[in-house]
Amino acid sequence: MPETKKVALLVGAGDAIGAAVARRFALGGFAVCVARRDAAKSDQLGEELRKEGCDFHAFSVDARSAEAVQALFTKVENGVGPIEVCLFNAGSNVNKPLLETTEKLFTRAWELACYGGFLVGREAARHMIPRGRGTILFTGATASLRGGKGFAAFSAAKFGLRAVAQAMARELGPKGVHVMHLIIDAGVDSVAIHERMKAAGVDLSTIKPDSLTRTSSIAEAYWFAHQQSRDGWTHELDLRPSVEAW
Repeated sequence: MPETKKVALLVGAGDAIGAAVARRFALGGFAVCVARRDAAKSDQLGEELRKEGCDFHAFSVDARSAEAVQALFTKVENGVGPIEVCLFNAGSNVNKPLLETTEKLFTRAWELACYGGFLVGREAARHMIPRGRGTILFTGATASLRGGKGFAAFSAAKFGLRAVAQAMARELGPKGVHVMHLIIDAGVDSVAIHERMKAAGVDLSTIKPDSLTRTSSIAEAYWFAHQQSRDGWTHELDLRPSVEAW
C-alpha cells in the first residue's frame, strides 16, 4: 500500500507569511494547498514549488462563508488527501481613528480575522478528531494582546481569535489535535510592510539589522510547533526581533 500523502492546508495564504509556510511544509514533504480569495494570485508560488518537484494546489475561498469553507475542506480531503496541518492566516491590519471606524469596517475586520478563524478551525477539527491527530495553527499579532491607538477593530478581532484558539486547544488537545496560536509581535519583513514604512516616511536603509521578522523565521516557528511530540505541546508562542521593545 502506498504511503498516505501528508497535506497542509493554508487559508489566507498571501505572498508573505502564507507563501513562506507553504515553502517550509513543501520542503518537509507535504502536499501544500493554499487558499485565498483569488487562487490565481498564487500562480507564481505554484510555479516555483512545482519546479522543485513539490505537490502544490491553489484554491479560491471566502473564509467568511461557512459553505465556502466546508466546500474547500471537502475538495482538499477528497482530491488531495487527509489534512494533517491547517493554518489560518487571514486578517486585515486596519488602523483607523476611533471616530473613523465605521460599523461596517469593525464588522468586516471581525468577520475576516475572528469569525473566519472559527469557521476554518471548526472544519479542520471535524476532519481531524476522527483520525485522532492533526495540527491547527493560527496567526496572531501584537493586537492579540493589547489594543493600540487606532486599532479598535483589528484588536477586537485578534483578541477574539486568540480566545477561539484557547478554547479549541483545551477541547481538542485530549482528542489528539494540537492547536497553536503564534503571536507575531513585530513588523514582518515583507513588501507590504516595506511599502507602509516608506509611506510613513521611513528610510529603509536606516533600519537596524534584524529589526523586522523574516517570513522564513515565522514559517520555522510553525514547523517547530507541528513537530512537537504530544508530551510537550506549545499552545502559544510569541515571536519578535531581539531589538523589539516590549
